Amino acid sequence: MARAHRPALMPAATDLPPGGESARRAVEAVWRIESARIVGALARYTGDFALAEDVAQEALAQALVSWERDGPPASPVGWLLATARRRAIDAFRRASALDERYAALAGPLAEGEFSAGAAGAPQQPDDLPWDPDRVDDDVLALMFTACHPVLSPEARVALTLRVVGGLSSEEIARAFLVPVPTVQARITRAKKTIAAAHVPFELPPQQERRTRLGAVLSVLYVIFTEGSTATAGEDLLRPDLAHEALRLARMLAALLPCEPEVHGQLALFELTAARFPARTGPDREAVLLEDQDRRRWDRSAIRRGLAALGRAASLGRGLGPYGLQASIAACHAAAPSVARTDWERIVLLYEALGRVAPSPVVELNRAVAVAMAEGPRQALALVDDLAVSGRLSGSHLLPGVRGELLARLGRTAEARAELELAARLCRNTRERAVLLRKAAALDTGE
Repeated sequence: MARAHRPALMPAATDLPPGGESARRAVEAVWRIESARIVGALARYTGDFALAEDVAQEALAQALVSWERDGPPASPVGWLLATARRRAIDAFRRASALDERYAALAGPLAEGEFSAGAAGAPQQPDDLPWDPDRVDDDVLALMFTACHPVLSPEARVALTLRVVGGLSSEEIARAFLVPVPTVQARITRAKKTIAAAHVPFELPPQQERRTRLGAVLSVLYVIFTEGSTATAGEDLLRPDLAHEALRLARMLAALLPCEPEVHGQLALFELTAARFPARTGPDREAVLLEDQDRRRWDRSAIRRGLAALGRAASLGRGLGPYGLQASIAACHAAAPSVARTDWERIVLLYEALGRVAPSPVVELNRAVAVAMAEGPRQALALVDDLAVSGRLSGSHLLPGVRGELLARLGRTAEARAELELAARLCRNTRERAVLLRKAAALDTGE
């Protein structure tokens, strides 16, 4: 992305009081690495998901002031956790109805001390301020709680980016092009919904985990998709957002190594992100697949994606929707050019994807693959059927594809009308420019 962003794992300056740059860098470094573990540990200790996130943010605000004045502590994570716990205890004290929980938490909490109970700090100063056997469970529980089915899809995305990814409300709003108050309202409403539904901060039972995992994967998919092709705005890509989804997908794969769809999704993200360097030109303009310099594709990311896809396949349950999409991405990654891509295999993969996860977008993408494998006439029949169904009404995708197919069949006037319609419906400036350029080329006969 061309516009400069601050690292996306730290509350924005508008969220926090003024602090020196050195303090901000120190807090940012800790938060970037440990935010999910800090919030997860606090949620386990307090038993209150919303309180854990709130006191973690308060501890960050205090760190900017204290660390600038006194310098970073010997154990920054321990300092943040201890400070957040003291804030939690203050909240329990004010509530007064939670006396038993307050008593359990009200052990010695001198600065730098790691324990909320009677036990002292670990002997080794480098020990983490939580039970290392519980860290993975804490982070996983945080993901499942933030993506709980009682929340709306929009609330799940906002809450996941806030408490698992550590993004500020300002950053989430900028990524999805919505007002900051809208994001703040979604997060506040999500916390209240979780509290009202008495959602416990814990991993769901094993028998429910796979079902609930779908919600987690869908949230990460929405985040990554918006980062890889923005629905609106001036930029085609939002790499910061896509790479945050990729980071969370890697974390999830480490926490759930035996779930094939987790590895399938990670493979899809890696293989898709590998093409980012070639998808935009010097002026941020969109570069079509056939025009991309494939030497600029990230070969390390492709290797990681293929390894993750191999892991998904090796678990023996068959590929699900994310694994199938990753297999399609792998076909593109292996091809030296558009013309030499295995389009027949891609058609078969889209047919399989349509059976596992049917959607009009999958059907449209299959039609594109059919056009490449068999010709535009066969594909146009599929697209016309889809248009009659009305399932992509209002989307620029269908008229964009239909215009391309009509152009290939020599039906220039109809093609131009479809491409211009697609441009009117498209909310992304870079994509719109491509559509208008294609329509103009039909006028000049290029």
